[in-house]
Amino acid sequence: MPRSLIPLVLLLAGSPATAIAADILRVANPGHPASLDPHRITGVWENRIVGDMLIGLTTEGPDGSVVPGAAESWTVSADGLRYVFRLRAHDWSDGEPVTADDFVYAFRRMMSGRTTSPYAQFFWVIENGRAVTAGELPPAALGVTAPAPDRLEIRLARPTPYFLGLLMHFAAFPVPRHAVEAHGEDWTRPGLMPANGAFRLAARVPNDHVRLAKNPRFWDAAAVRLDGVRYAGLEDRDAALLRFRAGELDVLRDFPASRTAWLREEMPRAVHTAPYLGLSFLAVNHQQAALQDARVRRALALAIDRRTITDKVLGSGERPAWSLVPPGTAAYPEPAQADWRDQPMAQRRARARELMQEAGFGPGQALELRLRYPQSENERRVAIALQSMWRAIGVGVELQRAETAIHYAALQQGDFDLGLASWLAVYDDAQTFTLLLETDSGPNNLGGYSDPEYDRLTAAAARATDPAARAERLRAAEAIAVREQALIPLYHHVSRNLVSPRVTGWQDNMLDVNRSRYLGLQPE
Repeated sequence: MPRSLIPLVLLLAGSPATAIAADILRVANPGHPASLDPHRITGVWENRIVGDMLIGLTTEGPDGSVVPGAAESWTVSADGLRYVFRLRAHDWSDGEPVTADDFVYAFRRMMSGRTTSPYAQFFWVIENGRAVTAGELPPAALGVTAPAPDRLEIRLARPTPYFLGLLMHFAAFPVPRHAVEAHGEDWTRPGLMPANGAFRLAARVPNDHVRLAKNPRFWDAAAVRLDGVRYAGLEDRDAALLRFRAGELDVLRDFPASRTAWLREEMPRAVHTAPYLGLSFLAVNHQQAALQDARVRRALALAIDRRTITDKVLGSGERPAWSLVPPGTAAYPEPAQADWRDQPMAQRRARARELMQEAGFGPGQALELRLRYPQSENERRVAIALQSMWRAIGVGVELQRAETAIHYAALQQGDFDLGLASWLAVYDDAQTFTLLLETDSGPNNLGGYSDPEYDRLTAAAARATDPAARAERLRAAEAIAVREQALIPLYHHVSRNLVSPRVTGWQDNMLDVNRSRYLGLQPE
């Protein structure tokens, strides 16, 4: 048995008394991880787990701010195109040193070949990034090199003000080359997966839970107060709430919105809601004949009473969304919003019916659509409300529900007409929202939308060196999307968490990221 596994085995084989005494944070996560490979995961529920084990060059501070991660410092050239990172001296949990070569290997792996991440496009700002992903250049042409074991150089194609924040994204996490080459696709199994973060993988039971144990080789292990974390995949928020109330959980991520008022009455110290850089929207399948007609999309958007959804269906502080980009996004003007947002609902419904008739739908020719939504009570209530609102303009909707991972896989495969979806920012920049509709956004462009002028504007924004000019072009692109209802915005998020008063170190923040390395548990 490798020596590095001995402490873990002792922990798992300890006496019941030892297990009870251990500080194990119990978290309800609204989804089961499809993978633990940072280049294959897609959702925040997976990022919470993987981000406890792997740390990129930069990472989130307790308040969600950008702080040094695996890199202890960096320099940026005067033109903003060359970043040189000095890696801190630290090891993988199996004792192998973390080197700059691990990051070179990870970036090349993430952006090319069979393991190309769904988020590779985010990193096309790196020199030759787009060409490497397209297979036009070999991975070695990517502008990421290792001048020394503790030095990593990244060359950008254009200045990118948010680049240090982007490096917090899970797609930029390091990957242990020695483990991947030794074990192939099995490298993320318990006992095989090295970690450079505060915790390492102890156990994974598919469709049930993932258990992490403290990593004694973590560079700041002395400051980590928890012995481990147990992530239970609980898609049923009401069932998770019962377990939280029974004291079986310490943290419940995304509690049922409809219970907000009651929870604030019953357990005010546990309720955490805060503004969140996120958008819930309807993905529109632009390959579906009826939905290719902008009049139909606008009619569907007009008929939605967003204030009823935010205030009555959800009721935990969400804001009606008339734009792609949430208000308050850094270095961005007032977002482009629908010009009919303040019209009375009766007027909007009447206009929606007119548009449907103009598009060829009405009495005797009803439009029938499928609406997919993920398996949670919040989304179920929103889907039922939408079904009722569209019935008022003569549109019939069949509801189709699936587990979160299956739901998003269906959207990415184009197996839907309309789909409830959420996009949650990993860094504070408008581009993380406008990219959702770029033609070459791959699986992130869920409906297959394509507009040459939209693409021209977002490409021009990417080349802009002046922040104001960049923001102006992104907003012009956003205005096209809003006019065409290329996707249909529903509401901007608030984070909803239940946190036991026993938990210490929790800080609400705009990214809703709370890494376990900063948390602790008070004695019961």
